[in-house]
Amino acid sequence: MQHAAPLARLIDALRALPGVGPKTAQRMAFHLLQSGRDGARTLSQALTDGLATIHRCRRCRMLTDGELCSICAAPGRDTALLCVVESPADVVAVEQSGSYRGRYFVLHGHLSPLDGIGPEQIGAREYETLLDSGEVREVILATNPTVEGEATAHFLGERAAERRIQASRIAHGVPIGGELEYVDGGTLAHALAGRIAQR
Repeated sequence: MQHAAPLARLIDALRALPGVGPKTAQRMAFHLLQSGRDGARTLSQALTDGLATIHRCRRCRMLTDGELCSICAAPGRDTALLCVVESPADVVAVEQSGSYRGRYFVLHGHLSPLDGIGPEQIGAREYETLLDSGEVREVILATNPTVEGEATAHFLGERAAERRIQASRIAHGVPIGGELEYVDGGTLAHALAGRIAQR
């Protein structure tokens, strides 16, 4: 069945969301137009406002509506620690752990030459400017444990090493409460390679 042009555009627009396929986008569109019109108006206004006011923090590239994000503006953060992550969602995840009090640098992706994503696209120049500021003493590379994430961590670690700044990689391994028989081989290999002495 062919949808009316405005409905087809709405379905296509909803498909831009991560994890939303054609059927889910169609269900969302029907819901918004059938019984969720007030919610749709609220969603539309929130998107319009967000696009008009949200941008990247000038220091760490986190999403914010001010010149600096709340983390960069907080006086109690440890400026000597810089945690590098791939996305704003990663900042939220680290913050929820409650165990990190340093600052961040958000790449908004990872190196992927096949997709045309090189150092310029992940903010390499801004990252190097932060390293050259003299404040950073350790870089914590918290990119994802994928081939691209590892390559990105290696590249960023080399930039830190050139400046004699310590770079460390977050540990990967068996999750708390996990059972070895259910852990995949790659994760188990990382856990074995990154083992620490028992005290």
